[in-house]
Amino acid sequence: MMPDNHNDFPEPDRRGFFYALTPERVLQAVEQGGFVPSGHCSALNSLENRVYDVRLEDGRHVVAKFYRPARWSRAQIEAEHEFLYELREADIPVCAPLHFADGNSIQETAGIYYALWPRTGGRAVDELDAEQTRVLGRLLARIHNVGAGRPESRRLQLNAATYIEAPLKYLLESELIPAYLSDRYAAAAREMAQIYTELSADVPTHRIHGDCHAGNLLYGAEGWFFLDFDDFLTGPAVQDVWMLLPARDDAERARRAVFLEGYRTFREFSDHWLNLIEPLRAMRYVHYAAWIARRREDPAFPQAFPHFGSDEYWEQETLDLEEQVQICIGAQASLREHTGYAKHMAEEMEAEAELTNKDFFWDWEEN
Repeated sequence: MMPDNHNDFPEPDRRGFFYALTPERVLQAVEQGGFVPSGHCSALNSLENRVYDVRLEDGRHVVAKFYRPARWSRAQIEAEHEFLYELREADIPVCAPLHFADGNSIQETAGIYYALWPRTGGRAVDELDAEQTRVLGRLLARIHNVGAGRPESRRLQLNAATYIEAPLKYLLESELIPAYLSDRYAAAAREMAQIYTELSADVPTHRIHGDCHAGNLLYGAEGWFFLDFDDFLTGPAVQDVWMLLPARDDAERARRAVFLEGYRTFREFSDHWLNLIEPLRAMRYVHYAAWIARRREDPAFPQAFPHFGSDEYWEQETLDLEEQVQICIGAQASLREHTGYAKHMAEEMEAEAELTNKDFFWDWEEN
């Protein structure tokens, strides 16, 4: 008989069970949670977790999500679920987990946490028109309004320590970066950490989606649905904005302006927060590389990332990171110049406001 306590399963055993999940084990877990599966079970596309479509005897379909071992604690998963319930209570279109027979939203099998979700119909939208873009802006603002409602201490904070320094430390200690590139890569990453820390000093943070790209959006008969809050954390609002609209071209900047027009219907968004987009993009380079590196023993990852770890891979990663540093340094210099000019003009305006008629007319006589 399997032990009931999560800590009774050594991490290698949990990883082994996770990698070897079969439809039979998935169906057993669903039944263990109080649901009655019909026998239909098919794997869905997911690298981070193991996700399956399961049909129940009553004809409904549920999505069974098995969380990757040793990534999130039970308390951290509960924080994700609680946020989703808050959003649903606010009538925001998100997919929230179902409750099992015992009233909880999390179950455990062989040391693996899992949850069930209603299957959400819809399709991905490649091109957004102006009105769809505004609607998305309004929806994201409402998500952020809920996110700002209370602090969250159980999940990560998006900052230089968590998204650059910690992943960089792992990459260097694992000796995955070729020796002839490691110093260059580390120097660029550390410079980016410093830039982000400086630029983000006065930017507010709150609970956000965290991985809000177009692949986590569906459009169906009832409109938009935001999916997969697995990476939800505390961070700046602009993280979700740039992930939805990541391109750098003029067309994307115009779409972003329309998006923020909708966003500002419900929530403030300062233009200077947009200065974090390029640093956040660079931070994602480092964070993403470490994310792959930590999972290289997972049989699914070599197939998905066949070039990871090669000299060519790290050469390109280093060049991309160095290029981002230069982009950010240029943007920083421009920002400082603009800030200095704005301060100078404000001082001139203030000085002008203090002038009197006597300053303008040499023969002015006061009564």
